[in-house]
Amino acid sequence: MYKNLIDLFKENEGKGAVGAFNLHCFEMLPSMIHAAEELDVPIIIQTSLGTAEYIGFEPLIAAVKALAEKSSVSVALHMDHCKDVEALKKAIDLGYSSVMYDGSALPIEENIKNTKEVVAYAHEHGVSVEGEIGSIGGAEEGVVVEKDAAMYTKPEDALHYVDETHVDALAVSIGTTHGQFKSKAKINYELLTELKSKLGDVGLVLHGGTGVSDEDMKRCVREGMKKINVGTELNKNYIEVVSRTFTADDVTPLTSLRNLLGPANDRIKEIVKEKASLFRL
Repeated sequence: MYKNLIDLFKENEGKGAVGAFNLHCFEMLPSMIHAAEELDVPIIIQTSLGTAEYIGFEPLIAAVKALAEKSSVSVALHMDHCKDVEALKKAIDLGYSSVMYDGSALPIEENIKNTKEVVAYAHEHGVSVEGEIGSIGGAEEGVVVEKDAAMYTKPEDALHYVDETHVDALAVSIGTTHGQFKSKAKINYELLTELKSKLGDVGLVLHGGTGVSDEDMKRCVREGMKKINVGTELNKNYIEVVSRTFTADDVTPLTSLRNLLGPANDRIKEIVKEKASLFRL
């Protein structure tokens, strides 16, 4: 079924966190949903604005909805890290079930003002909203923040933001970094505990999931994260597998493109299953 984050959080209450996996190209989509079906867990398919524009909003949304309606698990389509309010309204109008307004680089009151506008519009259409307080460093899918500019989320700012905006989910900065792959993040669990105690029912979101060790991932889930994002690992592995298959000695102009993309899609399915398994309690 096609649902929003609010529905998925309720459905998954007491079971762990919901995995949110960045779709980088159309070919990944069926493999992601099939992985969730094999584990019998809900899944969030998320895209950047750039990916939505590359594929096309309408065909992307239609495909996710069609697969979701036939699926045995709940599926959300989420617009990740979007700074453009009008683009988010377009995504909502065309059928995204969830969106994220990222005003984390703005002064907090401007962030609140813009987020409130998005929340009001989204909630009128039955769409969930994620916001962000603090700044998550690194680069991924058009998100570029210098590591030195990354800032931990301040609990008092997060509480003020949530009280004012009524977002359904909140991305918090507790030590992770976008695009981190080789090294692993050092998680500030004291901050996570304080945020969880102050913010109540709002769904806490961990960005930069690729750079988190398996042990830390499991602990973050135990300590209250509701949504965990994975993007870099999917993109990196897809490129590596496609690079091997497209340059193999037996590739000819008559080789079926499906045969070349198949191994990369299979790898995406493996990664989604590996990560989603870590998100379960």
